[in-house]
Amino acid sequence: MPEATVVIATRNRAAFLRECLRCLGAQTAAGRFDVVVVDNGSTDETPGVVATAAERGVPVRSVAIAEPNRAKARNAGIAHARGEAVIFCDDDTLPPGGFVEAHLRARAGVRRAVVSGPIINVPDGEHLRRPDARHFSRAFLCTCNASAARADLKAVGGFDERYDLYGWEDTDLGVRLRAAGARRVWSWNAYIYHVKPAATLLLDRRIALAAEKGAMAARFVRKSPTTAVRLATGAYAMNFARAAIVGAAPLRRLYARAARGTSATSRIAADLLADGAYMDALRAALRLDG
Repeated sequence: MPEATVVIATRNRAAFLRECLRCLGAQTAAGRFDVVVVDNGSTDETPGVVATAAERGVPVRSVAIAEPNRAKARNAGIAHARGEAVIFCDDDTLPPGGFVEAHLRARAGVRRAVVSGPIINVPDGEHLRRPDARHFSRAFLCTCNASAARADLKAVGGFDERYDLYGWEDTDLGVRLRAAGARRVWSWNAYIYHVKPAATLLLDRRIALAAEKGAMAARFVRKSPTTAVRLATGAYAMNFARAAIVGAAPLRRLYARAARGTSATSRIAADLLADGAYMDALRAALRLDG
């Protein structure tokens, strides 16, 4: 049996997945892990990418979950995992050669460890660099780069599948793992590259995802109404007041005109529009709950 299973949930991102699997096929921990790709309703070449990787020696299997739901997809990955540890990464990541080995080493001798490491955003596979202080994170669990014992994941019920839109399902799982006694372990060596090409998302799509994340943030707050969760999600009075000022309708019209470009000003305007969409959805969902 492998020591670990790498779980990747994916949907219609065959080109990214191809490069991720190529990197997993070149790990120093070869023979100590396998890979489960959960195809979450893809209509592109994803099945062929997985089949080709397997033919080339990557220890990968595929599971199909038709309903687009990242929590449900990752739960399927956990259910099909063979390793004692489950390592999560995204389909648009490039794991360096020592990635799996670093997770295994960090877990050794630490009971109930949840291991995380630096996530380094890069525009492509040609601009790779070592992590530095900027890449430190206090997040307990982020599925772009984290590992946990399969038994611990199952003991807390895995991912909450009610997070059926974008965002917060991994943070929620981290809260439950911590409450159950899991220990956070940070490893600088367990770093991963996250490919984020410039202007990958169209503005309209980015705003839509921000709105989904706001709605899911409200779900998180309702489930765990702690100060820490309210601060993390932005669901507190001072932030709502800030959003009301910065996101006033006349200003949003200015942002919308400025955001349709590639300048620094356009990027800031796009950030403000996305922030407004997030806060609108968060406020509306909390109001419905109230």
